[in-house]
Amino acid sequence: MSIGNSPEDERPFPDVTEEARTSVGRALKQARMEAGLTVDDVSTATRVRIAIVHAIEADDFAPCGGDVYARGHIRTLAKAVRLDPAPLLAQFDTERGGRPAPTPAAPLFEAERIRPERRGPNWTAAMVAAIVAVVGFVGFTAFKGGDDGTARDQVAGGTPTVDKSAAPTPKKSKPADQKPEPSDSAIAAAPQDKVTVQVSAVDGRSWISAKDHNGRMLFDGLLKKGESKTFQDSSKINLILGDAGAIQLYVNGKKIEDDFQPGAVERLTYTKGDPEVG
Repeated sequence: MSIGNSPEDERPFPDVTEEARTSVGRALKQARMEAGLTVDDVSTATRVRIAIVHAIEADDFAPCGGDVYARGHIRTLAKAVRLDPAPLLAQFDTERGGRPAPTPAAPLFEAERIRPERRGPNWTAAMVAAIVAVVGFVGFTAFKGGDDGTARDQVAGGTPTVDKSAAPTPKKSKPADQKPEPSDSAIAAAPQDKVTVQVSAVDGRSWISAKDHNGRMLFDGLLKKGESKTFQDSSKINLILGDAGAIQLYVNGKKIEDDFQPGAVERLTYTKGDPEVG
């Protein structure tokens, strides 16, 4: 026994309970102080608010917002003060009645999956589809309408071109070569350096044949009543008339006055200059 010391002074440890020596908050606080850190230092390093650090060191975990968040703060603070967080977390779980059960993943997943299905109707997609349908219908109608739609537009605009659809028929009904008698201007236009022969079927139809000076066939066929043919060569035109009485001839712009008989076959040759019957 030591002289001058009471029996209490010989105890190997201070007179503190086992619970006080091993509390989570006390262990974190002692480690912080041994590391030479203030509460502000720990709060800055861990981003845990100063009030929560003070509360945890006092074993008050209510400000943490729940056991799950308290365990996270204990782990963060233990690492900041260089303590192994595993024993502290085990002690905390024992004191709180066991480790909190993890939040089931299925309900959270279901909530996230169901939420997008409750969206309202997609009006933008509906409007785009309607516009596409209208444009397609208009294009089909315009293509299908063809000339009828063009004619209606011309009538509405007051343009006189609507009658052009029927114009080709009357124009073709009166070709220039069907005139039995050529005009004075046509006769005067006959070139002087060539031989020009015009054959007109004025009194009926007739088969005719025409060749140039080289014997090349210019025409060989039936000339109907009212039709005309004009042939031209540099020096000579040879004709065969199947029914000369139905034919009227103009040679180099001058009318041939020969008295051809109906049904008579005539073989004729005309050259430049005055008409000559061969």
